[in-house]
Amino acid sequence: MGKIHEECGVFGIMTPQPENLAHLTYCGLFALQHRGQEGAGITVNDDGVFTTHKDLGLVDHVFPPQVLSGFPNGTMAVGHTRYGTTGGNQRRNCQPMEVNHQKGKMALVHNGNLSNAGRLRSVLEQRGAIFHTTSDTEIIAYLITQARLQTDSIEDAVRLAVPQLEGAFSLIVMSAQKLIAVRDPHGFRPLCIGRRQNGGFVLASESCALNAVGAAFLRDVEPGEMIVLTPDGEMLSDRRYAGTSPKRICIFEYIYFARPDSVLDGVSVHTARKKAGALLAQSHPADADVVIGVPDSGLDAALGFAEASGIPYGIGLIKNKYIGRTFIAPSQSERDSGVQLKLSPIRETVEGKRIVLIDDSIVRGTTSRRIVTLLRNAGAAEIHMRISSPPFLHPCYYGTDIDSEENLIACHHTVEEIAEIIGADSLGFLPAASLPHLADSDGICTACFTGDYPTAVENDESKDRFERKIHG
Repeated sequence: MGKIHEECGVFGIMTPQPENLAHLTYCGLFALQHRGQEGAGITVNDDGVFTTHKDLGLVDHVFPPQVLSGFPNGTMAVGHTRYGTTGGNQRRNCQPMEVNHQKGKMALVHNGNLSNAGRLRSVLEQRGAIFHTTSDTEIIAYLITQARLQTDSIEDAVRLAVPQLEGAFSLIVMSAQKLIAVRDPHGFRPLCIGRRQNGGFVLASESCALNAVGAAFLRDVEPGEMIVLTPDGEMLSDRRYAGTSPKRICIFEYIYFARPDSVLDGVSVHTARKKAGALLAQSHPADADVVIGVPDSGLDAALGFAEASGIPYGIGLIKNKYIGRTFIAPSQSERDSGVQLKLSPIRETVEGKRIVLIDDSIVRGTTSRRIVTLLRNAGAAEIHMRISSPPFLHPCYYGTDIDSEENLIACHHTVEEIAEIIGADSLGFLPAASLPHLADSDGICTACFTGDYPTAVENDESKDRFERKIHG
């Protein structure tokens, strides 16, 4: 685990008249590719007939022109980009998850992680449920399906299922007639809604996906809110669970996960990252000649550090844009060679210079060591590394693949020791006390840094939990 990964992007669209929604969903997923690069899927609803295609790979690999052209026109569609952690990179875990039951059909896409997944799965298995995936999403699908058999509508079924879920879940549920969005009461993962000029609605993990399909941003789905989109163009809001829990959006959405051009809960990701860099310049200044960032999420923070410190900003590393995150393979040797192929130093910027190197995080330290080595070989005189997040000290149970404490370098070494391990002349992390300033709010989740978990978490063995955590 050289870099942190997020657990997926979700997309949904409803339109008044049938049109080529597979293409629009493809565009939306392409904009969300950064949220998951190991699998993708689309389900199109053509008057109650569902057509689904999903597979492992990047969006453009899963949906070449011949596949996209095979979808019918429709009035609704959902899509998903997926990142799977260790042991979960299998086609059967790709989404959307399509369910046929006594009262109709349902397709579900999910971003997040249930902190009570083990308990729910055990209860469902005791009731006779047979699981075909290792996905939390299947647990949610079972709960909604069971509730649907007892209710008159899909939205009532979702209302019954949601209180049983703990942890992070931004969901889009498509039935034959309706499109439903749900965000967990803490709002761990983002979800927003937009409107197209033809009156249709679009749901997406980030606002950048709305822009990709020509939809105007309306607002974020509130934590605990359920939105129901109906065939006659209505947007109904159910806020019965809103405000029942303190808001806790994942701060790492702003630091790393989201695209810089997205706005999450009213806060610009680009602005948040520049703030992180400026706060780093205040808390951990350095005497240097140039500030450079590690592409892509370190660039905005580097710009903020440069502006606040007065040290010139430079482009010191170039990223090979044709190598996605999935190129970094599980073995250490493959990760190491992957860094060299993925990043190239610009010698003219770094040779003979004292450098401030900005990155978003350090997990095990292996990637940071490789980057420092690249810059040393390019002639850097000094390398002062600054990280736009605090040290990772605790595992995440809400949809980020931060592993057990035994694999986190900051759990076993001081900052000075980490600097020596990665080969930097100095090292500084963003103080945890600075995190609320990034989102202009105390309503953030910082559990992976502070151990302050907003919900109860199951005491699973780390390896079992980590292999199970491969949902949306």
